[in-house]
Amino acid sequence: MKKLVSAVVIMLLCNACKFNSGPTTLPIYGNRNVVTKTVDGKSVTDTIYQTIPPFKFINQYGDSISNKNLDGHIYVADFFFTTCPSICPVMQRNMLTVYDEFKTDKDFKILSYTIDPKHDSVTILKNYADKLGITGNTWLFLQGKKEETYQLAAGYLVSKPQEDAKQQFIHDGLFILVDKQKRVRGSYDGTDPKQVDQLVKDIKTLKAEPGQTPINEVKGY
Repeated sequence: MKKLVSAVVIMLLCNACKFNSGPTTLPIYGNRNVVTKTVDGKSVTDTIYQTIPPFKFINQYGDSISNKNLDGHIYVADFFFTTCPSICPVMQRNMLTVYDEFKTDKDFKILSYTIDPKHDSVTILKNYADKLGITGNTWLFLQGKKEETYQLAAGYLVSKPQEDAKQQFIHDGLFILVDKQKRVRGSYDGTDPKQVDQLVKDIKTLKAEPGQTPINEVKGY
């Protein structure tokens, strides 16, 4: 009987510890610089984290989308092309899990950058989105200049896309989680349903994280 009571007490203490532990904070990835500045006559040390660089692309509706349209939004980004015969169809099916979970959330977006803008016109991107059942502005398929897209990949901490001798595109199959301050907070294998499930959990964790600024609603997006 005493052993049973002891076991119950230990379980209650463990549950209490979990309850009082507070929300988990996701790591911040990328380069960081420590700077010291003077505020109100006092020396203050601050950490400046790597952020997603500015960009300006066109979405599947023909609208111009820049990094400023993401102000106040948590979002997930990936790189793909519509004629990809291998990992892209798997990635987009898995991304539908994320889309279905958050498609009514006003401060959440998904950005899919095509690495084959020569082929992937606005019309083709719109048809591609339609086949996936995507409506509205939660999931944006973006087209820009190829070199600008390739350079932007480094900002998301993924490998720069490449073309092989047969002009086939090679790219990472990663989903990148970005916070409202445009910092990378997670990287997930977009072909692995278990990692995509973890992404969904981490988005919820990030949304509850202290320090995430309120949404700065941009009209139309």
